[in-house]
Amino acid sequence: MKRRTLLAFMLDRPGVLNKVSMLIRRKMYNVDTLTVCSSRIKGISRMTITLKEDDPRKVEQVMKQLAKLVEVISVKELDTNNSYWREVAIVKLEIEAARLDEFHHRYNFEVLDKKSEDMHILQVAGATGHIDGFLDEIGRENIIEIARTGVSAMEK
Repeated sequence: MKRRTLLAFMLDRPGVLNKVSMLIRRKMYNVDTLTVCSSRIKGISRMTITLKEDDPRKVEQVMKQLAKLVEVISVKELDTNNSYWREVAIVKLEIEAARLDEFHHRYNFEVLDKKSEDMHILQVAGATGHIDGFLDEIGRENIIEIARTGVSAMEK
């Protein structure tokens, strides 16, 4: 399935996030990631929604339904070639420090904490595929815990 990213600007009011998620749920879409933050305009929030959907008509339908919400100011789909998509993962893992160093030149991560000789907490930032590649290469069996932000996206 193709990952689709929608960017919506909406009024910063209680219950808007619930309205958006319920609308998407009613349409039987699975939200892959959802990221919300303040915009540069006071009282307006910026929401990045990623869905996995191959049919562009279904994505268009979701956008039309979102646009009907009173609180939504604008909504559009971001093209992968004309936008940046990034996320951050914080990973607690148990791995030898020497082995971890092998990955540092390919995955520019930051060591946030070293709990012991073999337990580290890292921050990895970049495209989703970059983070997935790091997790696969480091070995999922070495991961104790992971927290991911979800995708943030911006047009070029």
